Amino acid sequence: MADNSMDMMMPAAELNAENFMPADVLADWVRPLTAEFIGAFALTFLGAGSILLAATQKGYNDGGTLVMVALAHGLAIGLMVAAAGHISGGHYNPAVTVGLWLGAKIGAMKSLGYIVVQLLGALAAALILKQLFDDSTAVFAKSIPSVNYSGDGDGIIVGRANALIIEAILSFFLVYVVYGTAVDKRGPHAVASLAIGLIISADILMAGPLTGAAMNPSRWFGVAIVDGTLDDGWIYWVGPIAGAALAAVVQSYILIPKERAGAAAEPTEHHG
Repeated sequence: MADNSMDMMMPAAELNAENFMPADVLADWVRPLTAEFIGAFALTFLGAGSILLAATQKGYNDGGTLVMVALAHGLAIGLMVAAAGHISGGHYNPAVTVGLWLGAKIGAMKSLGYIVVQLLGALAAALILKQLFDDSTAVFAKSIPSVNYSGDGDGIIVGRANALIIEAILSFFLVYVVYGTAVDKRGPHAVASLAIGLIISADILMAGPLTGAAMNPSRWFGVAIVDGTLDDGWIYWVGPIAGAALAAVVQSYILIPKERAGAAAEPTEHHG
């Protein structure tokens, strides 16, 4: 190996955050909250950004666009889970955090901290997207998950009640997969990030044109706040949280054996 003693190298060891704050604060709060902020930022930036980019291209609203948007969201979460799931658990979604809290996998105070930084991450991403895609380039409001009331181009009209049911079911699938692949110690942890990304893509392929397939309050929150369009916002909080809660109950209290469900999981044991 080459001798780098005379090379100009950044002093990573000297500048590491461990030298400036208590180790327990860094491990329990700073690192996981930073990871959650970045993951939620990535989901909104890449997911909503793909929608805005598609709006600038010919053929917007065709099947290819739906696949593009589904892959952007699924890949964003899957890759962020792979990158930092071992640090924070890779929730990136208030509904997932609530679901894991109900399954006793994360404490109440840390859950609240996660939700706050998830919302802030999504908001920061939306602010940047608003700068990149002003309304002369693409209508920013198109990036906000919304209920299909018109049926334009597809003949399907979804009302509020149906939208709530759809978001709850989609979120149930998401948290069900999170528990099955990442929380349950019997699950295939090696493919957890792939499985979680794929279920998000699959959900969007089915319901993207119907409700936006948010499955995530922060994904709605960031772009909706920046645009100032808060219509039907309660659907994107109540639906995902209700679906996540049901999945948590099914997995934690029925499908996962009692001796496995009792102990709180470490971040490496739940990547959702």
